[in-house]
Amino acid sequence: MLANLQEHLYKTLPFLKEKKLLVAVSGGIDSIVLLELLKQLNYNISIAHCNFSLRGIESDGDEQFIRDYAHKNNIEIFVTRFDTMHFATDNKLSIQIAARKLRYVWFSQLLEENNLDYLLTAHHLDDSIETFLINFIRGTGLEGLTGIPQQNDRVIRPLLPFTRSEIEMYAKVNNILWREDSSNASDKYLRNKLRHDVVPVLKSLNPAFADSFLQTIANLQQSQSLVNDAAILVYQQLVSEHEGQKHINIEQLKRLPNYKAYLYQWLNAFGFTAWNDIYDLLEAQSGKQVLSANYRLLKNREVLLLEALKPLDKEVYEIGEGVTEINKPFTIKLEMVNEISTYSTKKVIFVNNNLIKFPLFVRKWQEGDYFYPLGMNGQKKKVSKYFKDEKMSLSEKENTWLLCSENQVVWIVGKRADERFKTKDTTNQIVKIEVL
Repeated sequence: MLANLQEHLYKTLPFLKEKKLLVAVSGGIDSIVLLELLKQLNYNISIAHCNFSLRGIESDGDEQFIRDYAHKNNIEIFVTRFDTMHFATDNKLSIQIAARKLRYVWFSQLLEENNLDYLLTAHHLDDSIETFLINFIRGTGLEGLTGIPQQNDRVIRPLLPFTRSEIEMYAKVNNILWREDSSNASDKYLRNKLRHDVVPVLKSLNPAFADSFLQTIANLQQSQSLVNDAAILVYQQLVSEHEGQKHINIEQLKRLPNYKAYLYQWLNAFGFTAWNDIYDLLEAQSGKQVLSANYRLLKNREVLLLEALKPLDKEVYEIGEGVTEINKPFTIKLEMVNEISTYSTKKVIFVNNNLIKFPLFVRKWQEGDYFYPLGMNGQKKKVSKYFKDEKMSLSEKENTWLLCSENQVVWIVGKRADERFKTKDTTNQIVKIEVL
């Protein structure tokens, strides 16, 4: 196995030889064998061990075993302890997900703080098979069937071509000691049930199952690459970007025979899971939306609009008398002028200082707000009706602010001024209000 790993690293990961490597070590057979192999090949390695405090004295025994190993072999070691149960409860996560989040955040910090280049984990071929089966059972797209990748940014898995039996054989022949995690014997977790009950059956049906799986994964990865290329090409034709939003042209999208597949490729990375609801958006009324944890996909007339969710700003910002500038929620400048030099209802308005009452307020619009649009001869209009007439999207409405004098709307900021506060030829106190 040592020679095979050396050849594998030389062919696919030659850059590791001159790098400083952090090896994630639990104390189990996989990570200990990885350590031994890298040590034999004279790689520059450090150890990172997480004590998740889940198995009492057994977890503490794992930690001490790793500390002793590092000391005996003169290898730099980093150790941390997590209250994993508490973290999982507070964040409403499973123990496995909580442990994963905790350790990878810590690993990333270690890389940055200690000027280390890559994190190496001991995932192997059987882990990749189990991940494939878990994704298959739960339902997934093509990318979920491509196995565990050899590299994700700075995380590298050098043992992926090797089976668990090869690792066990190497440990036995070389008299390597390791710690056995008692939780691995339990079928409480799906991965363990697959490991104990399903994978052995597959291997009995096909003695060359591991080799067949590797070939299948290689084929699927090539197919995924083709899908990615096609998704990028079509994306460039159908999707435009505007101020942090992505606009997907619905009419053009529906002309594609496989439009659902394209939507999946474009949106999967944004955490969406309600795919039938997303596909239904194409025929839904304008204003319908589907949410993920951090993003929103909104039907807005002829486009699907994708944007990051923002916390609702319910604050009211005050502009006191004599104030010439505020910078929240955006920059507004006020200036006393003698005449109207330019006029734009988009970025600049001029109002009669005698008609406004300080302090002025900047706030989000609310249902029931109304104003008298400038140039409409004193006709009253609901702000919501104005939005509808202007064909504004839900996102645009949510990001619209009002400048108010007491309870009266002076300006739908950046859009339309109110008739009641306009200047006349006889006005001798003019306030120029500009939004930047």
